[in-house]
Amino acid sequence: MGVTSQTSVVWFRRDLRTIDHPALSRAVGDGSVLPLFVIDPAFANSSKVRRLALAEMLASLDRDLGGALQIAVGDPIDTVPAIAAAVGADAVHVSRDHGPYGHRRDASVAERLRADGRRLIGTGSNHLIDPTTVTKADGSPYAVFTPFSRTWRSVLAESGNTALLDAPSGADWITGIDGAVNDPRAALGLTPDDLGPNNDRHLDRSTASALERWANFRAVGLDRYDERRNLPAEAGTSSMSSALRFGLVHPARLLADLDPGSEHHRTFESELCWRDFYADVLFRRPETAWENLDRRLNGIALDTDERARERFALWCQGRTGFEIVDAGMRQLLTTGWMHNRVRMIVASFLVKDLHLPWQWGARFFMEHLIDGDLASNNHGWQWAAGTGTDAAPYFRVFNPVTQAERWDPDRSYRARWLPELDTADYPAPMVDHARERDEALARYKAARGG
Repeated sequence: MGVTSQTSVVWFRRDLRTIDHPALSRAVGDGSVLPLFVIDPAFANSSKVRRLALAEMLASLDRDLGGALQIAVGDPIDTVPAIAAAVGADAVHVSRDHGPYGHRRDASVAERLRADGRRLIGTGSNHLIDPTTVTKADGSPYAVFTPFSRTWRSVLAESGNTALLDAPSGADWITGIDGAVNDPRAALGLTPDDLGPNNDRHLDRSTASALERWANFRAVGLDRYDERRNLPAEAGTSSMSSALRFGLVHPARLLADLDPGSEHHRTFESELCWRDFYADVLFRRPETAWENLDRRLNGIALDTDERARERFALWCQGRTGFEIVDAGMRQLLTTGWMHNRVRMIVASFLVKDLHLPWQWGARFFMEHLIDGDLASNNHGWQWAAGTGTDAAPYFRVFNPVTQAERWDPDRSYRARWLPELDTADYPAPMVDHARERDEALARYKAARGG
């Protein structure tokens, strides 16, 4: 008795690759496949540099699919079921999305498909271990990273690294759907004159370039990762964050190259674990995307008046008068990327020196970072603000001057992004750090009841 061939849609989202893609491999094995990407209006608020990056990644995915990628524009809740119906698909295959918006969207799409006699099938995800998998012995979730990481490593060791797959061969692609977009750049509000992101050092447009970057880092940087990852002027990090965020590569591909006996490799592995930890926290507590995880600090005194808005504008522009803060913000505005050590410094400055809501900074980052991931970004901001998963982080107040001296001792990072440095055009410090540190600690102490 022969196997009945099915028609499927593979709906790409944060998995813009053809290798290590269980959902794609499963669909191709079942029969004819329409590879689909839907440009969601929710992405329209992203910065131009982020939209340019997506357009180039989609062009690369289309090439990897032999020109078969079909791009549509619209609300996926309406668009995906309509396209599935138009091609007579039995199912829509996806990599599972555990973000608050993605989870709600997929539930709505699944409901619409079921009403039409079709299925939404989730296989795999963009994580090494899916949210809710890592728990304490009694089944309760972890709220602190270190014990989570120990159990996470145990779960990984038991499950093995099973996500590595070749690109499916011999696929029977379906193409030529009505309303398909020929130019994703135009659909993303871009013009032919818009140049691509100006940050070749930190951004990949394709799976091939991402894997080449990783191979280079593995050869020359990974064995010194602990020593150099906090130096923003050096290429001491893998710069794989954008590739991971858009799914040009799966983290399992990186994990497979790590030596568990190396301290440097284990530190890098911890960074992959942080991605899963924050995804777990956000999936269990979706309201913490924009609300304090530690509700005890909901009453902290914050500045939100007109003067606060003016200070925020200077922070956004990189005009605070604190060199490392301003260099980081200029790097972000120019490239859509910022070194991780500098992210922590500029975040601490906004919440502890300027006493502004962490949500203001998190939203600005999400608008401008190409690698902006809601779970990692917003819970990283809560870590800096002392409202998140760390046990007692409100005592941690980064001094932007000493941080700069420690991590950028020859000022090469600051000089690169601040051409007016050491001239009359560079502003004086907008606040007195020592005084604002004392003020921040007094506010946190009052919010926690003394």
